[in-house]
Amino acid sequence: WNQVRKLQKNWTVKYGIPMLLLVVGGSFGLREFTQIRYDAQKIKKKLDPTLEARVNTKKQLAILQDEYEKLKDLDLDVWKNIRGPRPWEDSKEYQEDASIHTSLDVQ
Repeated sequence: WNQVRKLQKNWTVKYGIPMLLLVVGGSFGLREFTQIRYDAQKIKKKLDPTLEARVNTKKQLAILQDEYEKLKDLDLDVWKNIRGPRPWEDSKEYQEDASIHTSLDVQ
């Protein structure tokens, strides 16, 4: 027991070893946290091809042309403005009214 008391009073054992454990343990801990960050960045880099084309400026021209082709055939002059429901109104009622109006417009 005498040697244990000497070790408890020793400055190196009392302050040095805990500091060394903190530095070494902190290094390993930080390595794990930074690895999580890099793994998340790798996941973000794996994009869906259509989304990647939207982000990539070289492929954006092709997407715009495709969208133009889709919209070119639509008749944008014939449409009816249907008011959406207010937060306090029943949305189902307005959805039914809208479906009735659109079915009447198609015929």
